[in-house]
Amino acid sequence: MEIVGSIGLGIGLSAACGFRIFLPLLITSILGMAGWIPLTSEGTRWIATEPAALAFGSATLIEILGYFVPWLDNFLDSIATPAAIVAGVLVSVSTMVDLPPLVRWTVAIIAGGGVAGAVQGLTVLARAKSTTFTGGVANHVVAVGELAGSLLTTLAAILFPVVALVLILIAVFVLYRVRRLFKVRKQRANPSDYHQQP
Repeated sequence: MEIVGSIGLGIGLSAACGFRIFLPLLITSILGMAGWIPLTSEGTRWIATEPAALAFGSATLIEILGYFVPWLDNFLDSIATPAAIVAGVLVSVSTMVDLPPLVRWTVAIIAGGGVAGAVQGLTVLARAKSTTFTGGVANHVVAVGELAGSLLTTLAAILFPVVALVLILIAVFVLYRVRRLFKVRKQRANPSDYHQQP
């Protein structure tokens, strides 16, 4: 159960990085310094230091404020996806202390980075739709939702890591099924688009 909880903590924090890159890292840093979250010794203990907490805090503030500026939020989205993947891998590999190093890095890269990238992709899509249909007026609502999602996901991963892992797995499965459903409907609506060209 400890291994499952460790994976749940890492993957949950990775998902939170998909909403906001630096907020989960800031909370991990603070709780790591307090000794409430154990960190691995594989070059990631620097996360639980005062300079790191200060850097994450400054980055978190800039990121939060940046997403409330209409033109800047779309620019941030263009660089946020790779940054979210890196943050997801970092926070996963630093908190999954109950796994052997090889397994830890494998899970962190595949699951941690993958989940962070997937969540970030959904937020980018939501903001793009908001910009298209409301001219950016509703982007503030999206920004608040992302901030709330990051905070709630981070707290859920810390307090209930096993539950967070189960919910993330369910969400991934549902998103996969919805994506397949839309793909099938699109294929039926435009069958000629899917015929192989000679």
